[in-house]
Amino acid sequence: MKRAFCVLTLVTSFTATPALAKIEITEWMYNGDELIELTNMGNAAVDMSGWSFDDDSRTPGVLSLSAFGTVAVGESVIIAESTATDFRSAWNLGANVKIVGSNAANLGRTDEINIFDNTGTLVDRFAYSDNATFPGTIRTANISGNPTSLAALVPSNVTTDWVLSTVGDTYGSYESLGGFVANPGTFSLAPVPEPESYALMLAGCAIVGAAIRRRRSAV
Repeated sequence: MKRAFCVLTLVTSFTATPALAKIEITEWMYNGDELIELTNMGNAAVDMSGWSFDDDSRTPGVLSLSAFGTVAVGESVIIAESTATDFRSAWNLGANVKIVGSNAANLGRTDEINIFDNTGTLVDRFAYSDNATFPGTIRTANISGNPTSLAALVPSNVTTDWVLSTVGDTYGSYESLGGFVANPGTFSLAPVPEPESYALMLAGCAIVGAAIRRRRSAV
């Protein structure tokens, strides 16, 4: 009976949650070492071939994001104004962090971040401003902005649930060689890939099966 329950649990785990690809804007800084961080917040890897970025002109194809390739669950990637090499050096990022650099569609004090998939469909939009358009919200000049919760990712514009980075905060923020503060390449609220959970469940099933076999052999 226990073995049957274990198999049923595994089947339920694999079938109850459909594959979901979901790229979200999780950090940005419009002035200083300009950056946009995207994170795969779904439960399936995302092939970003043919994807693109644009600012408030809302035009698909302006900056190709194909170089990101496949983005794993929980993985964060970076769009930078500087070259990928310069950005990686300034923030001491390893080769595992994917960066699309030389973004000529520069962000302004009042602007939008628009991400399009390979069909030109809008996947995520994030609008912000340092004037009265979004009262009480942050201005990311030389310091990046971070969402305080996953709920902050839902609106298509900045809210008061976004806060500025500080060195040593819960987001893992630090100072770059240029003196800017951010945490590019990692998102503290990102989902953890599930294969490890399945491995643990399988290991548990193996233990249960072994115990049942020992019990039967002892009879």
